[in-house]
Amino acid sequence: MFHLLYKRFLPLFLVVAAQPAFAQLNNVATDNFVTKSNRENAPYSRFGIGEFRNGINPVLKGMGSISAAYSSPFSVNTDNPASYASILLTTYEGGLQGSRRTIRSGTDKVRAGMATINHMNIGVPVGKHAGLALGFKPVTHIYYRLHDSATIPGYGDAIRTFAGDGSLNYAFIGAAGKYKGLSVGANFGYMFGTTLYSSLLESIDATQHVSDAFFAKAVKTGGIYWNTGVMYDVKLKNERWLRFGATFTMNQELNSKLDDLHIASNGGGSDTTFSDLGQKGTLTMPMMYSFGVQYTDSAHWTVGLDFKGANWGQYKSFARTDSVGDMSYKFAVGGEYTPDPTSIRKYFSRVTYRIGAYYGQDYVYVRNTPINYYAVTFGFALPFKKFTDRVNTAFEIGQRGTETNGLFTESFFKCTVGITLNSRWFIKRQYD
Repeated sequence: MFHLLYKRFLPLFLVVAAQPAFAQLNNVATDNFVTKSNRENAPYSRFGIGEFRNGINPVLKGMGSISAAYSSPFSVNTDNPASYASILLTTYEGGLQGSRRTIRSGTDKVRAGMATINHMNIGVPVGKHAGLALGFKPVTHIYYRLHDSATIPGYGDAIRTFAGDGSLNYAFIGAAGKYKGLSVGANFGYMFGTTLYSSLLESIDATQHVSDAFFAKAVKTGGIYWNTGVMYDVKLKNERWLRFGATFTMNQELNSKLDDLHIASNGGGSDTTFSDLGQKGTLTMPMMYSFGVQYTDSAHWTVGLDFKGANWGQYKSFARTDSVGDMSYKFAVGGEYTPDPTSIRKYFSRVTYRIGAYYGQDYVYVRNTPINYYAVTFGFALPFKKFTDRVNTAFEIGQRGTETNGLFTESFFKCTVGITLNSRWFIKRQYD
């Protein structure tokens, strides 16, 4: 039994056990929630289900992520599945995101970064007023390495190290239909992920003869997850449109399985003191919703506003809430402009320029302190080969968190690069 447990948790144990020495080598203070890592250290991802990844395409990210009312014939807006009804060509999308953040706590400052998959989508028109989409996107990201020093009665001076690594991901299929100006759609898929949490308590007090202690939990989550969306188009004068959009996701339960392990080590070997494998439970995801409005002339420009909210008072994981507030919200504004999308001689007239901003309050609520965030965004769509095939870029510069009540701030820079390819399927042959 011990060998099975140790094999399952060994990779995480080795990383955590090495962390104090690694931090000391890099001259990082042990009294703060910051430490260096070869990956992007995100301390706030310790709470709840982690840090949300916003796995939408860079078309939307460049405009502050105004997705509730955005619809395009040549891109896939997976945030609101009602948009699938407007797809005119079979659309392939994929993208990567690179990010860099600086964590500050008092006089300490640590930088970290990473690159990862942002999204993969396929959109297919079905007739004139319907569409399908398949996709995969990361939902949340968990990765942190934290440590501090403490004096514990009966144990003496010690170093406590905390670590976590994991994610939630979503694979789905969606469909939408349109009647006159009203579009209705839904995504239906599977949300899944595995997360490892651990902590290590090491004595540094020579006067105390105590064992070091290692605690680890592995949580596997998987279950059906769905959301719905609606859009309504109002045609104005001069080929301009006003579009309203909304999405709704009811609170849903995902199945979870928990493996729990405690190990004590006295320097002469390790001994499993406690293990409880295969505990069954649930992860309750909260109700989420969004509203948006956009004003567009279709060919040249679009501007819009968005509001997103979630009722995190419904969240639970194995009946625990884990430093989560009652609600989260996000306001966003943005737009795009294409000088002349049909220009042949002037390339930069066919480029689409995007800009936006957002502000919100995170669902994490630590030490009776709300965690706010904000960012400005911008991006470009660079056409190639055909008018509808494009390389899309988006850049986000912002900040999250506060140093109030001993917390910390994160200044971040994110760059998302994606490619959009359009083609025609099911075209009837003209000649034999």
